[in-house]
Amino acid sequence: MTARLNGAQPYALGLFRIVIGLLFFCHGASKLFGVLGGADGQGGTLSAGTWPGWYAAVIEVVCGGLVLLGLGTRAAAFLASGAMAYAYFKVHQPEALWPMENSGEGAAMYCWSFLLLVFTGSGALSLDQLLAKRSKSEQPTSHQSPVAV
Repeated sequence: MTARLNGAQPYALGLFRIVIGLLFFCHGASKLFGVLGGADGQGGTLSAGTWPGWYAAVIEVVCGGLVLLGLGTRAAAFLASGAMAYAYFKVHQPEALWPMENSGEGAAMYCWSFLLLVFTGSGALSLDQLLAKRSKSEQPTSHQSPVAV
């Protein structure tokens, strides 16, 4: 049973990455583009350049999209994790100590989820994996000599 679960681990990690990236992307898209209820629940958007909301939404859209695609996953997840740590400690934690009291569960979960992806990588079904395979297949093997141009 353990061997079977271990064999499925890259795929489970890939699905985890896709879901977290999609949810994070949607969170930012609602604030930037007014979709999915918008920033105010009425389809509104954040004014461009407002601190910190608009910048957070840009990070959510860009990093969420990159994580969703599995492109530059570790770097995008690191930035997203930091943004969510900032959100938790600057926005939620001053209201109360515990996430259940300060409505910071989402920020805390995103922060730790993205931090996990920093250390695990993208898993299966990612552009990172595809590009790594492609660059590995294009490198000459030890028994082949590189073509001189």
